[in-house]
Amino acid sequence: METLNSLSHSKYDCKYHIVFVPKFRKEALFGKIREYLKGVFHELARQRSSVILSGHMALDHVHMCISIPPKYAVSEVIGYLKGKCAIAVARQNGGKNKNFSGEKLWTRGYAVSTVGFEIGKIKKYIGEQKKLDKDQEDGKF
Repeated sequence: METLNSLSHSKYDCKYHIVFVPKFRKEALFGKIREYLKGVFHELARQRSSVILSGHMALDHVHMCISIPPKYAVSEVIGYLKGKCAIAVARQNGGKNKNFSGEKLWTRGYAVSTVGFEIGKIKKYIGEQKKLDKDQEDGKF
């Protein structure tokens, strides 16, 4: 078993497998934007005391395994990640491309499942997503 994380009055090991997609499943996550998002996701997660353990950005969806402390709701952290990174992408692209205008980058929903003690299997599954994306470059983050 891995070591437990600590807050002031609790010990925890809360890991989640998250999947979310861009609006209309447009293949928007490529090239510069995908590389840019890797760093942004890690920084935004850190701002919510969370850690992205592994992740993969396919052309039309994002997989991530993330550790979130129990003081934050999963929906709060994912909403924060999606909202703030959409704003960052819109600022980086200067609003020149209407497909990346802040609020229109991500769909409203996401899929989430708890990892439990199967972290190795989830990391392997996320790593295998690259094999499914034969016609794209490495999207691991």
